[in-house]
Amino acid sequence: MGLDMYLTRKTYIGAQYEHRNVKGTIDITIGGKQIPINFNRVCYVEEDVGYWRKANAIHKWFVENVQDGEDNCKEHYVEKEKLEELLDICKKVKENHELAEELLPTTNGFFFGSTEYDEYYFEDIEHTIKIIEDTLSDYDMLLHEHYYRSSW
Repeated sequence: MGLDMYLTRKTYIGAQYEHRNVKGTIDITIGGKQIPINFNRVCYVEEDVGYWRKANAIHKWFVENVQDGEDNCKEHYVEKEKLEELLDICKKVKENHELAEELLPTTNGFFFGSTEYDEYYFEDIEHTIKIIEDTLSDYDMLLHEHYYRSSW
């Protein structure tokens, strides 16, 4: 039990439209059983590109800057510029730990973890930098959309 957080990237492929000229196959087996998926009906491919556990400062940032202050465990669209903004803040906090409380404060919540600015907090900052840099490294504005969701 606790705060789990996910950043999802949805890639639009639109295989159901012939004019898009999308080619491919989907071959998935789970537990030895073939899972039938018709590639020609696939609109999006969804990937979890980021996962955090009890990184309450990062969660607070998403709630305030993406979710209009409403902490509701629903999926919320995240603009590329917002990811870049969070990346910039995390890099500043990484460079100067004294900025942590001002730029990326922790928050209390139901099983949200520690509110200390300790080694775990700064590990979350490093982890966030990696997640955002990785997902933006091959970002294509015509294909990719990002979404944040949390649960506890």
